[in-house]
Amino acid sequence: MKSFRWFIIALAFMATIINYLDRTALSYAIEPLKSTYGLTNTDFGLIAAAFGIGYLVMTVGGGILVDNFGARKIWTVFAVLWSFSCAFIGLATGFAWLFTFRVLLGITEGPGFPALARVCADWLPVKERARALAFGLAAVPFASVIGAPLISHLVANLGWRPMFFILGGIGIVWAIIWAMLFRDHPQQSKHVTQAELVFIQSDHTQEMKSTKTSWKFILSNRMLLINNYAFFSFGYLLFFAITWLPGYLEQTYQMHIKTVGWFLIAPWLTAAILILLGGSISDWIWQKTKSVRLARSHLIWSCQLLSVICFIPLLFTHSVLITAFSITFGVGFGLMPNAAFYAINADLAFDRTATSLGVMDAAFAMAGILAPLLTGWLAHMTGNFTAAISLMMGLTLSSAILIVLFQK
Repeated sequence: MKSFRWFIIALAFMATIINYLDRTALSYAIEPLKSTYGLTNTDFGLIAAAFGIGYLVMTVGGGILVDNFGARKIWTVFAVLWSFSCAFIGLATGFAWLFTFRVLLGITEGPGFPALARVCADWLPVKERARALAFGLAAVPFASVIGAPLISHLVANLGWRPMFFILGGIGIVWAIIWAMLFRDHPQQSKHVTQAELVFIQSDHTQEMKSTKTSWKFILSNRMLLINNYAFFSFGYLLFFAITWLPGYLEQTYQMHIKTVGWFLIAPWLTAAILILLGGSISDWIWQKTKSVRLARSHLIWSCQLLSVICFIPLLFTHSVLITAFSITFGVGFGLMPNAAFYAINADLAFDRTATSLGVMDAAFAMAGILAPLLTGWLAHMTGNFTAAISLMMGLTLSSAILIVLFQK
């Protein structure tokens, strides 16, 4: 049996890489932007948070668009738009334009993860869902494995403006390939064999018969509500990492931007590996138990608790070696359950997976506003990152506690 479905997931993996190259690129231009325009950490936090404002505007709407018009049309159109938005950042002439173009980037990237969830729900059986989501979502840290050295060297050697132009061009190429090869449903694709189609749809019929998801269910189901808060905490950690880790290392340890780029390969590569492992573990437990709590919830809270434990040394040490260990495993365990968050939406709201995930992503978008903003403000007010790291750890720990107590 051919596995064209996994080629489609690979294309989704590439889209996620491009998304995160675009949205994290700004963090590697902190110092040149600050020196060019006289920006403070608070100013940079506002610019970084602008992405979350745009993302919040479109992520729920993007989920609705994907559920109604399909991932092929919506992802193609918005890929072109986010590519231009990224390139426009290279044309910015000050704080106002940097802020505006970051808002536009957030708006245009909004439908991305709802589209990913819709693709996985339609193109895969339940038993492969978390694993496929893990593969697609491993692109989040893997983008920084590539991007940390790539973007830092582009900034150092070409400047920050050409760097944004180059990243914008990559997205256009992906949009063309996606429009040519993807179809909203596997039965519409000439590349899917009958045997593969039967395998994909093996449990879809029962899912569709047993599921008719309402807005009331999406907005009031306790498991989904706790999942949304947990994903907010997950997002706060992620946006802290992608927005401020380069600045944290530059300002705390006086690292050159190229050194920062190489330093950050370890945590992002570890996170990519652990996300894949987390998806496989979640699917394995699902096949054994058919329990959302055992297969998804337990993975999430245990990883978040491990993440908090790993970050504790950052509050007490100035050793580069201990810092490297702490960041590597703190970020790694923090991102490990990523696929489980997404799988919960597909498990509980199959027919409106993208819409449900759009609501969850709205919580993520709020984290995208608050994490850059509060981190920049706290660093500016205190002169270090201790308070900002403590806040991130506290939110992560509160999520783990809520899941254990209430996500049943």
